[in-house]
Amino acid sequence: MAAYMICTMRIHDPETFRKYSDHTPKTLQKYGGRFLTRGDPVTTAEGETFEDRMVILEFPDRTAAEAWYNDAEYQRLSQYRRAASTRCRMILQEGRPDHTAPDPRV
Repeated sequence: MAAYMICTMRIHDPETFRKYSDHTPKTLQKYGGRFLTRGDPVTTAEGETFEDRMVILEFPDRTAAEAWYNDAEYQRLSQYRRAASTRCRMILQEGRPDHTAPDPRV
């Protein structure tokens, strides 16, 4: 089942960040990953205004997402993301099998 990586961060050094963002698409391809969003505008519907960058990635499954994240080349590139941003968060969640509805009691 598909897995999704939701990434948020606040960029303070765009030049250094490009050393990361220019090369990550190739690392995704190796694991069947793809961008669903990539820094597109975000609207806050409720709660504190969201002002960070958001990226949503889709992978064939959790194993592929974890393999991508742990890949040596990705980890080498991620040093630029870490240097260029603050408030970074990468959250992994699996999709539901066959698009079944979640348990309404949860």
